[in-house]
Amino acid sequence: MTADERNAALLAAMERLFELPPERIVPQARLYEDLDIDSIDAVNLVIELRRLSGRSIGAERFRDVRTVGDVDAVLEQVLGEGE
Repeated sequence: MTADERNAALLAAMERLFELPPERIVPQARLYEDLDIDSIDAVNLVIELRRLSGRSIGAERFRDVRTVGDVDAVLEQVLGEGE
């Protein structure tokens, strides 16, 4: 998956899961403060990322995730481990 494909998949997932307009889903957007994503939403996002990547993603990877860019970085890491 290329970086553009990964970004598009993440954007589409967040739009669908959280009913967010795409212009709000930017790398610097803070998940909790800017996008109103709560802990249950975060779990749903991890489940969606597992589906997208086809890989197991442990909750510990998300301990320091605060922004959309952080989520993308975790997804990039997970996908890179499978290569």
